[in-house]
Amino acid sequence: MKHVKKSVLLWYSPHEMYVLVTDVKAYPQFLPWCERAEVLEGRSNGITARLYLSYLGVRQAFTTRNTHTPDERVVLELVDGPFSTLDGTWRFVPVPVNEGLSAKACKIEFELRYAFASGTLEALISPVFDRIANTFVDSFVKRAEQVHGPR
Repeated sequence: MKHVKKSVLLWYSPHEMYVLVTDVKAYPQFLPWCERAEVLEGRSNGITARLYLSYLGVRQAFTTRNTHTPDERVVLELVDGPFSTLDGTWRFVPVPVNEGLSAKACKIEFELRYAFASGTLEALISPVFDRIANTFVDSFVKRAEQVHGPR
């Protein structure tokens, strides 16, 4: 099983980053590997979404059930796709800059665990998905700069 763990301190609020991560329909606009994204079901505490991956000649789709805790966390669980395991968590930890003020900065903690359903799928998809998983946080940092301006 592969395990990716990243964290970064940003001058964006937990709310700003939470909104970017939960806006799954916008993923094709800034994730170069995401050909299409669909929200299959909306719930009061999250969504079920399907992402269509197209990168370096590899095309796959996978579905996750995402549980949202507004401005704090997003938990991902595999529904279907080429994985035997896929689960992850985004955490948005407030970093107060001045006492008594709301957080204008945050620490993002991203953790993802995944394994493929077969050796053939792993040989085919793993090199592509490894790169995607390792650049995921960077893509959202760049997106924050596009949407909210550099800070």
